[in-house]
Amino acid sequence: TLIETFRQLLRERKSDGFILPRARVDDVRVRALRELNVPFVLYGRPRENQDCAWFDIRGEDAMHDAVVHLAGLGHREIGFINGGSVYNYADLRRAGFESGMRASGLEIVPERICENAVTLDEGAAAGAHLLDLRNRPTAIVCAVDRTALGVYRAAAARNLQIGRDLSVIAYDGIQEGAHANPRLTTFSVDNRGAGARLAQLLIEKLRGEAPETLRETVAATFLQRGSTGPAP
Repeated sequence: TLIETFRQLLRERKSDGFILPRARVDDVRVRALRELNVPFVLYGRPRENQDCAWFDIRGEDAMHDAVVHLAGLGHREIGFINGGSVYNYADLRRAGFESGMRASGLEIVPERICENAVTLDEGAAAGAHLLDLRNRPTAIVCAVDRTALGVYRAAAARNLQIGRDLSVIAYDGIQEGAHANPRLTTFSVDNRGAGARLAQLLIEKLRGEAPETLRETVAATFLQRGSTGPAP
């Protein structure tokens, strides 16, 4: 079991504390480490802050800004493909998308929102659903880059040119997006920098700092490329 794995690492003195990636809605790792009274830091924000130190990128701000960017290009029908609902980031990014729609004076249409897409194939399926709607979106915001690249597939199958007939904007900054045709407009995350900061926060936690003082967020970096353009 997970808790036994933690115990073994501690018993063998292979670790004094843990960095836990991708905060989950139901996070058994957090419960296990609390039970063992072992220091940890989350990469991502928990739903309950009690006794948690964490570092996160403000994905909700990125989703908000993505909508505002598209609205500035004249798009009014904007779809959204969210990531995995088991992760806390999904609720945050959907909230960011919706706040961007409201700030832009745009209607939030439930049928233009898809959930639980994290792979290329899931992105293609979600993209196909959105693009086959009677009143299809002219732009799609994706919570993760990989699903956006799946939307590229769905668009190609319908003879839609990304950046001209359909705008796509995403989040992560993976290398595949930089090599897509056209290159994917996205919000890039500095995972190397995040890892360094998480390690420093864990060290401070091990030194006895209160978790309430070890909570930080930073912004993602907007990379405007060829996958977004004026509304057709």
